[in-house]
Amino acid sequence: MGRTASALRTSDGKTAPARAREWRNWAGNVRARPGRVAAPASVDELAAAVRKAAADGLRVKAVGSGHSFTAAAATDGLLVRPEGLTAIRSIDAAAGTVTVESGVQLRQLNAALAGAGLSLRNMGDIMAQTVAGATSTGTHGTGRDSGSIAAQLTALELVTADGSVLHCSAGQHPEVFAAARVGLGALGVVSALTFAVEPLFLLTAREEPMTFDRVTADFDRLVAENEHFEFYWFPHTEGCTTKRNNRTAGPAAPVPALRGWIDDELLSNGVFQAACALGRVAPAAIPGIARLSSRALSARTYTDIPYKVFTSPRRVRFVEMEYAVPREAAVPVLRELKAMVERSDLRVSFPVEVRVAPADDIALSTASGRDSAYVAVHMYRGSRYQEYFTAVERIMVAAGGRPHWGKMHTRDAAYLRAAYPRFDEFTALRDRLDPEGVFDNDYLRRVLGPRT
Repeated sequence: MGRTASALRTSDGKTAPARAREWRNWAGNVRARPGRVAAPASVDELAAAVRKAAADGLRVKAVGSGHSFTAAAATDGLLVRPEGLTAIRSIDAAAGTVTVESGVQLRQLNAALAGAGLSLRNMGDIMAQTVAGATSTGTHGTGRDSGSIAAQLTALELVTADGSVLHCSAGQHPEVFAAARVGLGALGVVSALTFAVEPLFLLTAREEPMTFDRVTADFDRLVAENEHFEFYWFPHTEGCTTKRNNRTAGPAAPVPALRGWIDDELLSNGVFQAACALGRVAPAAIPGIARLSSRALSARTYTDIPYKVFTSPRRVRFVEMEYAVPREAAVPVLRELKAMVERSDLRVSFPVEVRVAPADDIALSTASGRDSAYVAVHMYRGSRYQEYFTAVERIMVAAGGRPHWGKMHTRDAAYLRAAYPRFDEFTALRDRLDPEGVFDNDYLRRVLGPRT
């Protein structure tokens, strides 16, 4: 990770607490020792911290909640922490917008919006990320017509390498807005974001088991007939769990408290944690555990406000790889992945997650310019994942896949330039906004390549 500072300092020169001397992500697979840590409480303080770091020859990276699995936020220079930038600046129901600072977590945003009778149109399946971390890495849920969290942005505030503050939207610095919505931390530090929101609505979720052959045979129909469709396939089995979310006039009919605790806490977290731990020490038991897991959750239907349907608690820690492939490649890719697992000696305890998104116009969005299907694979933290992830990545690359920016992959700039038609547009903007590489780190140098 580079040099280790003998004394860690905050931006005001005070010694940072010992716990800040090493930063690690949620999964524990990425660690960094920054030379300086700042937790600015305003955009002016953030700009001053960036200017001082640049003058001192330090690289600058901002972190969120650490839910990325790559080293996108790692630095040995200035580490900008999010806890001071957590204001909800405005909620404008008439305009259909909310403006929040970069360190606001999605759970806080969702609760504030629901309290105001508003909601995001779509979201991912967890709420622990900060809004800047989620958008900058292209975090997404599943949607036939509604895209990633970044696709719901209408404006953003960006602190650039010289400490300038840019206010970006379709009408103001549009070329920056087009790229910075999924900016990877390469263009500057995002300090605030404005999202499009709409009146609070209800979703009916229908969850049910389905065989692998049936869900793949009906995949196109299931996507076309539902606003939000996703499924999980359990390796070593023929079993899948499907989920269909669609808007409804109501009334609300939430999951009963006891049923919710049994399904979402006891089975999906507590029992699954124990099963994964057993599988790590006794891999031969994993296929049998998978067969039990695929049958553990029964069908259920419920109706609730969006974030209570889209998201669920995820307490079992893992590492993850996810690729976006062209929508039409989804079923062939899945069948090849299943065949690969079946002919190998791999033992995979986590289900494979499949979601979809429509094409968008963001330069480095994984759905940029094409309707996409997402295939995510996971391994329990501490397990040997390299052989599995390598085999999966080979399948995804052959299908023209684009790796999720916050999840594990081995792609470099040469591959990604061919995968993204607007790649050179993004890197040219990076070179203009940050000619000295203030926001560089090893990960960005690998995926974006050298400056021209």
